[in-house]
Formats: sequence, structure tokens, C-alpha cells
Amino acid sequence: MASGNDLKMESVVPTEEELKGFDLNNPEIVQLIHHAQQSDAADRLLTIREALSKYKRAVFWAMFLSTSLIMEGYDLVIITSFYGQTQFQDRFGQVDASTGKKYISAPWQSGLSNSSLVGQLAGLIVNAYAQDRFGCRATMMAFMAWMAVMIFIPVFAPSLPVLAWGEAMCGVSWGVFQTLSTTYASEVVPTVLRPYVTAYVCMCWGAGILLSSGVVRAVAGLSGNIAWRLPFALQWVWPIPLFIGAYLAPESPWNAVRRDKVEEARKALKRLRTPSPESDFEVEATLAYIQHTTAIEKAETASASFIECFQGTNLRRTEINCVVWAAQILCGNAILGYSVVFLEAAGFSELQAFDLNISLSACYIVGGIICWFMFPHVGRATIYMGGLALMFCCLIAIGGLGFTSGKGAEMAIGILLVFSTLINMITVGPACYPIVAETPSGRLRYKTIVIGRFVYNLTGIFNNSVTPRMIAATSWNWGAKAGLFYAGTNLLCNIWCWFRLPETKDRTFGEIDLLFDNHVPARKFKYTKVNQFAHQSEYREKADIISDAEHIEVEEGPCPLVTE
Repeated sequence: MASGNDLKMESVVPTEEELKGFDLNNPEIVQLIHHAQQSDAADRLLTIREALSKYKRAVFWAMFLSTSLIMEGYDLVIITSFYGQTQFQDRFGQVDASTGKKYISAPWQSGLSNSSLVGQLAGLIVNAYAQDRFGCRATMMAFMAWMAVMIFIPVFAPSLPVLAWGEAMCGVSWGVFQTLSTTYASEVVPTVLRPYVTAYVCMCWGAGILLSSGVVRAVAGLSGNIAWRLPFALQWVWPIPLFIGAYLAPESPWNAVRRDKVEEARKALKRLRTPSPESDFEVEATLAYIQHTTAIEKAETASASFIECFQGTNLRRTEINCVVWAAQILCGNAILGYSVVFLEAAGFSELQAFDLNISLSACYIVGGIICWFMFPHVGRATIYMGGLALMFCCLIAIGGLGFTSGKGAEMAIGILLVFSTLINMITVGPACYPIVAETPSGRLRYKTIVIGRFVYNLTGIFNNSVTPRMIAATSWNWGAKAGLFYAGTNLLCNIWCWFRLPETKDRTFGEIDLLFDNHVPARKFKYTKVNQFAHQSEYREKADIISDAEHIEVEEGPCPLVTE
């Protein structure tokens, strides 16, 4: 391990043989690596406006494919909102003996919500292999087609068991889209734009929630089965245009290189940047350092499997991914997902609950935009932990109001829910995505994110099992007091973050690798100096004398890591 706060490339030193044919004795390769270092340094100096101008095509495609997450966010609110919808209760509910009214029992609420999560678990596992083997585009197209067929099941479901099965089958596609969109977005843009396109993934999820909140409110006045079938049927709007978009989109050049599709990567790089007189040179230089980085990663994680994610420094990266994902729910977001039922339990009428739910959902868009303005100035870990602390205060207040009654308490609970949702979507929600995209190693990125999202969905299953029982009057009947339970889980998550969550702001993938390899504590990530190209001057010297040298012998010692 390097001593002090100045890290060099001593912990990642693959031999020439380990680089598997990436010939560092070849003068052209040495020169390209040198140019790659220059290209990387130039991209790091870009302002946000310059990067947007240079990589506007990459930003477009990253944001377009991320739109697939709208469908998951849409269904999340659709299914939970139906638990408080009269028409859905009349069709599928059971009669309450004491009141004579129909309701959806807490066990069935848990079952319906968890069915899609079970399907997502299967989709996550499938995507871990499909994306590595077939690429991002082919995987996206295949599961968009799957989604278009599976929507038929919930639309025409005759019973709750069939509806649950349909939710599970649709969930397979959502599980694929969850990780595919994040990894694709993080790999096609330069470092300065990475937090924006990955946070946009969260905004798409929120856009789906906002859209579904509006749809549920709009159909509240309809009678009969159309009130719940129409919202399900509207999901057919997405698969066809997104299938066409995935067909036209360039492949992730990193993914293509990992699959040994070098020419495909070259074509993708050309399509991802704005044409200029230097485009051909920049493409070749970028391709060289992608190949170089991938070669080093292959040497470190040859035949990478899920087991590798739990070994060595990768165990720490996997831990970060898992807890950061799980905290998305445990921070108190669990209550927000059941906002309609929660508000009704707090005393709001059905229509009042739907109206306020639209305001809650709008916070996902407004908060995401506000977070974009924070990213250049505040670190991801700071945003994440600050959001947890503010939400903790809101949850304590909501829980305390659960011990009172009256219109004033109901109004205060509604205001606090809106405020808590806005805090979540300014901080914890969008900050999660760049963290989980940046902390895994390159070769294990897909698998690590899949494991983290797997834990997220397991946490969601726990949430869907206990939260309805906490809120439902026919079960535990905690009402607003449920806020105190999630205040406790929120506090535990924030304590973990203080000791274990590193700051990755303005770090390249290579620098992050070095910090993890040298076991730098989370609180020192931000301040530790990293010499990513320890022997850059040697490579520059070698490149400068290429024309005069018949053969170049690479000296033994640390090898510079060239990263995105």
C-alpha cells in the first residue's frame, strides 16, 4: 500500500503477459496510450457546457434509453394507488364485516406489490449475463418485446392471482432496465457529465410516478373496470418507440470492447461525439485507452463471476452498492410509496389523497433538477448523507403527529410528506445513481450493480410486507406512527454512510480503482491525492522518440492506468 495521501500505480501492476496480447512493446500502442492520456486529461478539463457540446449525442442516447425506467415508476404508483381506489376494491376486494365496505387486505397488498419485485429479481439475474454477452442494445430490444406481450396479463386479469402473475412477468423487463440504463449512461459520457445522466435515470423513475399519479386521479371519476384497466393499458405507449430507439442507438463502446467487438466500439465512439477535424484522432485515442483499461481489468478479474464481487477490495464495493440501494427504501421512502393509502389512514378523503399524491410525485422532477445544480459544488456522499439527516427530522415529526388527531394534524402530515419527498428527490434519490455507477470495478460493474439492485428489491419485498400492515386499520393500524419506525432505519443508514460511504466526485474510474486498491478510508477519499499516470512522462518520452527508435522496450515498474 502506498503511504501518505499520495497514491501511485503501485497496487495495479499487470505484467505484459497478463495484458493478453496488448503489446506495450509496440511503438504504435505506446503512442496511442500517450494520446489516450492526453484525451483523458482534455476531457477532464471540459466545462459542463463544453462537454455537452462535444458529447451531446452521447447525452441524448443515454437519456433516451433511461426513459425505459418511466415504466417501472409508473407501475409502482399504479398498483399501490389501486389499493385505495373504489373501483378496484369493488372488483377485487373483500367485504369488511364491521363496515360493509370492500377493501384490499394487507396480505394481498403485499402480494401484489412483491410480485413485480420477484419478477425484477429474475430480470436482474438475466441482465447480468445478457448485457455482457449480447450488449446493451440487443438486451434492451429483447425485453421491450417481452414487455409488450406481458402487459396483456394485468390488463385482462380476471382475479388477483392472475394480476400478481402479470405483475411478476412485467417485472422481469423492469429488472433488466434498472441496471442496463444506469450502466449504459455511465459508460457513454465523460466524467463531468456522468452524475447528470445517471441522476436522470432517477428522474425518469420519478416521471413515471408523476404520470401514473395523474392517470389514477384522472380515472377516479370513471365507473366499472375501465378505471383500473385503462392505466394498465397505457403502458403499451412505451415499448414500440423504445424498441426502435434501442435499435438505432450506438452500443456502449466499453461493452463492445469487453465483448471483443473493436470495430463496433469504434463506430459507436464516432456516433457518440460531435464531428470535428480531430474526431478520427480522438476516437482512436479513446479506443486505445478503453482497450488498455479493459486489458488491465481482465488481468485483475479474469473470468469474472459473481463470486469475485465478494472477494478482496470488490467486497467493499459490493457492500457500498447494496447499502446505498437499500437505503433508498429504508430512509423513509417506503412510506412515500404508499402515500395514497397512508394519507387516507391519516384522515384524508380518497380524492384529497390522490390530489396530494400528484404534488408528491411532482417532487421527483423538481428535486432532480435542483440536484443537477448541486452536483458541481457538493459531493455525492455529502448530498446523500445530508438528505438522510433532513428526512430523519421529517419522519420524527410525522411519527409524532400520529399520536394526535384533527384537521390540523392531517394537514401537517400532508405538508411534511411533500417536504420529505422533495428532500428525498433533491438528495438521496438522484445521488444514489452516480454512486452505484462509479464505485464498482469496470469488469464487475454490471454484476455489482445487479447485486446491489437485488438487495434493493429484497428490501422492497420487506417494505411491501410490513408497511401495509403498519398503515392498514384492519391490521397493525399504526397510521402516521409508522414514520418513527423508518426514522430508526434512516438513522442506522446514515451512521453506516459516515463510516463507509466514500466521496467519488470528480474522480475517474481509474482513480477510484486506486483508492479502493489502497484501502483508503471513506472519509479520506475526498482529500487523498491520486497519481493515476505515475509514469506518464516516460510514455511521453517514448512517444516522442518513436520515429527514431526501431524497438521500444517498456521498463519494468508501475504501469499507468488509462480510464474513461
